[in-house]
Amino acid sequence: MGLLDYFRGSRTDSAAVAKERLQILVAHERAERNKPDYLPLLQKELLEVIRKYVNVGQDAITVTMEKDDNREVLELNVVLPDAIEPRPTRKRG
Repeated sequence: MGLLDYFRGSRTDSAAVAKERLQILVAHERAERNKPDYLPLLQKELLEVIRKYVNVGQDAITVTMEKDDNREVLELNVVLPDAIEPRPTRKRG
């Protein structure tokens, strides 16, 4: 019977792990659903502006928004390369 108890115990543990993972997924989906519609566009436009001055990749910028009871925080993270190569400036005229 010890062998059967071993397998039953692992089912309980795997069920708990599956439940925890599902809760994390649901919380993540709820957070994405409450995100403003303009954030992806804002991220794209900010990346375009940064690319005017620094050569960075597509995943160099992340924009997130967090809400508290009485405030909203817009967080912007930009990963710049170690050696910044400035873009050539255009002459206006």
